[in-house]
Amino acid sequence: MSAEKRQPQRTCVGCRETKDKSELVRIVRTPEGTVETDPSGRKNGRGAYVCAGGECLKKALKKGALDAAFRMKITEEDAERLTEEMKRLG
Repeated sequence: MSAEKRQPQRTCVGCRETKDKSELVRIVRTPEGTVETDPSGRKNGRGAYVCAGGECLKKALKKGALDAAFRMKITEEDAERLTEEMKRLG
């Protein structure tokens, strides 16, 4: 009898749904203060998760959820770059 390994759960900051960590994309604020996607999920820094595809990223940016998660204001340049990175990942 082998038990199924449980997947870690994370909440998307855009839609607030809880999903398996593997279904979400991590966005990280690095110790240097840059904001970037983290497909590996292993970069140092403060992380937040969004659903793959980009719609939840738009929601999170619009309602300020990433600003709150990272405790900083996301710049327009960072928002555009994150959107482009999500398109490439999606």
